[in-house]
Amino acid sequence: MRLRILLFWGVLLAMFGTAGAASVVGSERTRNLRQLDYMPMLMEYHRQTVGDTRQFFTYPRRNYDFIRDFSKTESSAMVFFADTTGEFFGTDHRFGLAASPVFGVDYQARESLGDTLWPSFDGGLYLRGYADSLDFDLDARMYAGEHSAQKPKSFDGEVFDVQTKEGKAGADYVSYSRYRAHMALNYAWARLQLARDVLHWGPGYYNNLAMNQYALPYNMLSLDLTLGPLRIFSVYADLRVDSWSYSRNNLNDRNLYAHRYELALGNLTLGMSEIQVLYNENKPWLFAPIVPLFIEKGNYTERVNNGALAVDMNYRLFSVVRLYGEFLLDDMESPYAVYENKYSNNRWAGMLGMQAGHDFHVGKRLLQAGTIAEIARVEPFTYCHYDTAQAQMAHLGEPLGNPNGPNSLAVDWTLYGQLEMGSLGGLFLSVHQKWLWKGTDAGSGIEDPYKTVRKRFVHDAPLVYTVTPSVGYRGRHLAFMGEFGLGDEKSVNVRTSFMW
Repeated sequence: MRLRILLFWGVLLAMFGTAGAASVVGSERTRNLRQLDYMPMLMEYHRQTVGDTRQFFTYPRRNYDFIRDFSKTESSAMVFFADTTGEFFGTDHRFGLAASPVFGVDYQARESLGDTLWPSFDGGLYLRGYADSLDFDLDARMYAGEHSAQKPKSFDGEVFDVQTKEGKAGADYVSYSRYRAHMALNYAWARLQLARDVLHWGPGYYNNLAMNQYALPYNMLSLDLTLGPLRIFSVYADLRVDSWSYSRNNLNDRNLYAHRYELALGNLTLGMSEIQVLYNENKPWLFAPIVPLFIEKGNYTERVNNGALAVDMNYRLFSVVRLYGEFLLDDMESPYAVYENKYSNNRWAGMLGMQAGHDFHVGKRLLQAGTIAEIARVEPFTYCHYDTAQAQMAHLGEPLGNPNGPNSLAVDWTLYGQLEMGSLGGLFLSVHQKWLWKGTDAGSGIEDPYKTVRKRFVHDAPLVYTVTPSVGYRGRHLAFMGEFGLGDEKSVNVRTSFMW
């Protein structure tokens, strides 16, 4: 009886409170490595919409509250300490460390894969801390699950191993490991970082064109300079050229250099992103933020390098609505040829969006509610290159930019709300609708080799409509989320997470 009472109170206490912090404000983790917050980036965009401070749209960005509030936010972790070195080193140096075990149980089913993953378990460690101007975090997990399909496919797009009874494993299951990590040195206006993560650049949430959160994670080195209203972000990333990690194609190198320049003037934010991808070439000089990649590109062999330039704008009205757009130019024959838009050597993409939100108070509880809508058009052969598995703007077969890939037209619309309940945690609800037309002609796949041909934009492409209601609950140590895809592509994703 006493054991039951202890278990009851343990579960009850685990449900209350708030989740831990990270050294960066980053992208969503929609495929794996979910923590307790369900859609943190959407709510970050909500705060930018209803706030009155400068708006920057370069992620992952430094979390300026991480060290300052470390003792407050992380003191409930299973392992926690924060102290100073005292006089042993001749002066005081601050440091802190928090470690939390993470466990999760997933049920996933996806009609497009013809597969169900159940039961699926993950466990690992979330480690974060700081020492003076150095901060870091690491989320590392091991996964194991049972697939219903005879030939299982990866639900998250990354590599996995299949174990079978015949192979002396004792059971049929899949296993894999995943991690994301950040370690950075900070100065007042500069941050030098090594990380495994995904870049998300621009004011859009679903359909950013240059760098998008729905890409698969990659290893990177970045330099982030923030000088008042001006932000300059420079990055090098190591990409894989084939969708299958074990492929011999990945003995070749695909290197990404990219810069983002952002000017935040009150309610107006102007941004420019430039990308250069090199195949079996590496030019460290391109990391310098003073190098204009769209000009420097002409100094290297065309067959092994690929580049693009994007501009974006965001304007906030009355701290209620954001209106934004982005235009990406992959290649063009001439400005008139882009306007005429007949041939594939004019490759571009465009996106328009809006987000509206407001914060209400229900008694003493905060209700954050809003809506976000976007439309994006990506022309055929955008992000592609001359030959398969060379200098595509892709990692592990997925675009770095718009997740729908070349030759696509997409409309996304979401209604959302999050209720903060103090010590009881938070409750999130949303409904996401998506209308997608994806072409099937040449230039519709990211690996399609480039050819100069007459374009056919989403010619005879069927409409794929999905509606996805979602619910998420976040407590101090326990979280639940459920996504239920209905319409032309059915899916279910239900997860329970525990982090101490």
